[in-house]
Amino acid sequence: MAAKPKPPSSGNFFALIGSDEGQVREQALLLYNQLTGGNDDGFTHETIDGIADNSDSAFTICSSTVQALLTIPMFGGDKVVWLRNANFLADNVTGRSQRTEDGVEGLRATLLHGLPPGVKFLLTAQGVDKRRGFWKFIEKTAEVQTFDLIDTSREGWTEQVAALVTKRSRELGLSFHADALALFVLLAGEATQQIGNELEKLDLYLGPARREVAIDDVRQLVPLSRAAAVFETGQAIQKGDVARAIKLIDQQLDADESAIGIMRASIIPTVRNLFMAKLISERFKVADGSYGAYAGGLNRLPEADRAWLPQKKDGSGVNVFPIFLCVKMAGNFELEGLLRVMDATLKADQALVTTGLDHRLILHRLIAEVAAARKASNRPPQPARR
Repeated sequence: MAAKPKPPSSGNFFALIGSDEGQVREQALLLYNQLTGGNDDGFTHETIDGIADNSDSAFTICSSTVQALLTIPMFGGDKVVWLRNANFLADNVTGRSQRTEDGVEGLRATLLHGLPPGVKFLLTAQGVDKRRGFWKFIEKTAEVQTFDLIDTSREGWTEQVAALVTKRSRELGLSFHADALALFVLLAGEATQQIGNELEKLDLYLGPARREVAIDDVRQLVPLSRAAAVFETGQAIQKGDVARAIKLIDQQLDADESAIGIMRASIIPTVRNLFMAKLISERFKVADGSYGAYAGGLNRLPEADRAWLPQKKDGSGVNVFPIFLCVKMAGNFELEGLLRVMDATLKADQALVTTGLDHRLILHRLIAEVAAARKASNRPPQPARR
């Protein structure tokens, strides 16, 4: 997550670092315009491309930067030197080269000695090896802003991205339905540049007359990622929407996704979470009016009663979120029906692994069995026969 940016001080060295390329670029441009007063005639200030193909290229870039820092503007006045998108400061082959280290050391020595009056240095880079001396030098001498991508391998990343999307959408005057926001997060991912691009598309598509984003708007405009396909398949299964679930499964199979992968990434977790949500509702009567109340209720259960529930990777309690997402739809099933669905899912998974039956047919049949287990009054209306 992006750290809170620090306002520029009266110093002359500024560093914007981080894995979120869009945020680094956006904030760097704002800072550059602020440092130059928005006036760049092409002669006074210098921008140096920091993309190095090899160690010799990295050395040359450092030398060019040093030369630019030490060259006084022809017509006097302040000067800004921007070393943009430096890729040789990271822990990679080029960054570890002695030739690169020599170039970086020359740049460090120049900065340490002091820049000429009125000269300011702006450095942007996606990655900097924080074990190296140059990073420690940056921390001590520069105004540093760090913008890192949200770590999608950690628990709760979707909530962090959802908060970011909500903040940015409000700036555009947009609001999301809950299901539309959940899908948008999976489709757009954690990169702020991609999030911004997709929000701008939705903004233009909706126009001034309609400012609330529905799930169909997201489906229509935002490209379907693998994570989103998994989510959407699970949603269709919960709702008993056989046609959409089968369509999504077929799209994934046609894109060379394995049937076993679809089964274990989407169908099994969905069925398991429906079953757990239903059992929790009937056995423990946990309040489900809000996520906070539900999470608190589950984590307050005696250890023996929650030992069978999925736990967070960090050991801090029950992994509540995926179960909570199924609470509403679990009400459309009887517990006995979900037990039959669990059994059918196990048999289908075994059939995918141990038999030569058509994988597409196995998945289609299972989806139909799940839909058939829904209470009759809650089944989606079927199209009229002609």
